[in-house]
Amino acid sequence: MERSSQFVGQSGAFLDAVERASRAAPMSRPVLVIGERGTGKELIAERLHRLSARWGEPLVTMNCAALPETLIEAELFGHEAGAFTGATKTRVGRFEEADKGTLFLDELGTLSMGAQERLLRAVEYGEVTRIGSSRPIQVDVRIVAATNEDLPALAKSGDFRADLLDRLSFEVITLPPLRVREGDVGVLAEYFGRRMGSELEWEAWPGFAGHVVEQLDKYAWPGNVRELRNVVERAVYRWDNWAEPIAHVQFDPFDSPWKPFTPAHRKTAPVVDQPTAIAADPNSSSQLDTVDDLRGAVDAHERAIVEHALGKHRWNQRQTAKALGLSYDQLRHCIKKHGLIESSD
Repeated sequence: MERSSQFVGQSGAFLDAVERASRAAPMSRPVLVIGERGTGKELIAERLHRLSARWGEPLVTMNCAALPETLIEAELFGHEAGAFTGATKTRVGRFEEADKGTLFLDELGTLSMGAQERLLRAVEYGEVTRIGSSRPIQVDVRIVAATNEDLPALAKSGDFRADLLDRLSFEVITLPPLRVREGDVGVLAEYFGRRMGSELEWEAWPGFAGHVVEQLDKYAWPGNVRELRNVVERAVYRWDNWAEPIAHVQFDPFDSPWKPFTPAHRKTAPVVDQPTAIAADPNSSSQLDTVDDLRGAVDAHERAIVEHALGKHRWNQRQTAKALGLSYDQLRHCIKKHGLIESSD
């Protein structure tokens, strides 16, 4: 969390969330940050700390899902020597480390009920008790918590303490997923691409080919900004010629004709969000219902396949033709038919 960070985006939904964080920052009150994975919850937590009066004090982070249930309370509240097997010396917890500063609790929804009960007391009375001690310690800590869970639903089902939720929800900042941040995919792709090009010491930034820009814009981004960064940086570092626009991206890094075979008894149905599933399956009923021009749909599908293959093979037409099972003349006909020479420029 000590690394430098920068918010990149221009959509109204994204800027509204950042503005709400900026307004809540000076208030020494708990804040809940809600959002899908990869939407930037840690960046919002850092902003809440840096723009507060506590900016010169510690910003301590704890991922509640990264520790077994038996160790979470010891991590949060500390322990005395001999409190349990393996506790050879006294250790302060995250609350004491964050005294006068901010404690960021990521993956809050995974906390056990026992840890939730002790966290409630710490938030309510500003005191913690180390495991193995009977003496409470006063702490001044601002809590910022993040989750991708539906906490009100968990509270209703009894899996999360409703009274703790009440204490932590002074302000709730919900981050929009990338798929609804209009115009931000292109802005972020340029930002991550230029930064990667600079790291590779490219002499200039060539940008992305038109069909790649279209692919990036149409993808559903289930991993949000983190996934976009990986896709863009991977495409840039794999591209050999910085003088030509980047013409190929690979969304799934595990996609390979040589990936290990999965035995039939271990196969499970893949979990894919609806936008991605429809885009990936041209035979889906939702996709077929929208076809009112068969020839146009076939041509569009053919163009997309050829365009993708050309980018993948760095516009080497002989390699592309071989990969698609076409003759060189047949591929040249497709390129001319769809005007792909002009679009690649």
